[in-house]
Amino acid sequence: MELSKLSVTELKRLKTRVDAEIARRDDTTRKTLLKKVQKLASEAGVSLNDLLGSKASASPARKAPKKAAGAPRGKVKPKYRNPNDANQTWTGRGRKPQWVAAWLANGKPLDGLLIK
Repeated sequence: MELSKLSVTELKRLKTRVDAEIARRDDTTRKTLLKKVQKLASEAGVSLNDLLGSKASASPARKAPKKAAGAPRGKVKPKYRNPNDANQTWTGRGRKPQWVAAWLANGKPLDGLLIK
């Protein structure tokens, strides 16, 4: 595939598809690795919590930012809904769910998933 011959729209669609595939593979890799680690821990008669400890599971890079004193933090309402499964929603924050990435990879606009 020669990228220089693609239009900007085609490049954007390709980028969306590539991002969706990367996210899918990352998810698959994590799940596979977790299963392997759980199996090894189980064979050793140890739980993952025992193995990692409570402090090891909350690495400093993943800690949530501290909220200001007295500032309420409520739950964010979902903004998007999966048309194939009404139970799946997304607030529009954080990583895109796979169903959103797949929707975009098919060249459909994000506005098509808006909850009305």
